Amino acid sequence: MTQFYSNSIFWVETEKIKPNPFQPRKEFDEARLKDLADSIKQYGVLQPLVVTRKEIQREDGGLVVEYELISGERRLRASKLASISQVPVVIRSSDESDLMKLELAIIENLQREDLNAVDRAKAFKKLVDEFGFKHAQIAHKVGKSREYVSNSLRILDLPEHMLEALSAGKISEGHTRPLLMLTDRKEEQETVFREIIYKKMTVRESELVARKIAFERARKKERMFDPEVMEIEGKLTESLGTRVQIEPKEIGGKITIDYFSNDDLRTILNIIEKQEKRKGTEMLEKHIEGVKNNLEEAPLDDRSADEKKEADDDLYSVSNFSI
Repeated sequence: MTQFYSNSIFWVETEKIKPNPFQPRKEFDEARLKDLADSIKQYGVLQPLVVTRKEIQREDGGLVVEYELISGERRLRASKLASISQVPVVIRSSDESDLMKLELAIIENLQREDLNAVDRAKAFKKLVDEFGFKHAQIAHKVGKSREYVSNSLRILDLPEHMLEALSAGKISEGHTRPLLMLTDRKEEQETVFREIIYKKMTVRESELVARKIAFERARKKERMFDPEVMEIEGKLTESLGTRVQIEPKEIGGKITIDYFSNDDLRTILNIIEKQEKRKGTEMLEKHIEGVKNNLEEAPLDDRSADEKKEADDDLYSVSNFSI
């Protein structure tokens, strides 16, 4: 590892320090930043930032010095928030590789437990994709097990809106395990995700639900459900906008419709009522059409009442019969 220029600490203007382009952390809690800023106002920055120094020659021949942050972005942001003009820094060699900058930023955040699960997974992915690291190598660098790295990377298989919920703290990292169990069943995965959000399900509860779904899926394969029943189940799920399960039995069967709130219940009821009204309207239209067809097929009798009576009298007159 490249040595420091010296053990000295330098004071650098905060405005001259550029952020680390390889900073894996994307989310910064504003309340915690404010608390840190208040602490910095009172006690100053106790731990120096780590930066690289670069001299840039201007067109007029002069030199401009720039600094690029390697670690300490949270302290830098809080210092700016506290209106601190200078911060203590340790300067590393300016020829630090991009890999070293990323590695140091990841390790610093992991040691301080400042990375959320999504940012950590994306940082690991960058080490794999851009620098060709194996999972075991990353594990060695960050002092974790290979399984820890592999499981972290698996989180990125979740849909983007679930990753956003994880970053925002709406679900925990533990909730990702049951969701990942349903990666190949997107509808069920979305259902469980919504249940975690709206029902405030614990990790244990969500795991039980995911296992139950997996068990039901295996049982369906074993029983070889009627393809027509499976098709109807899919159409009901699409029509009602929620998970619908049909469980055939020897006689009849059972239909299960999932819902998450009273609003969902009302929505499902409205859909059913609209379908019933549409069905009734279609039946009435068919009836009217049938009546029209019958009228069109019957011969038109445009005689007056007197003419009809006279014709009837002639029809039954004795003179019209012969022996």
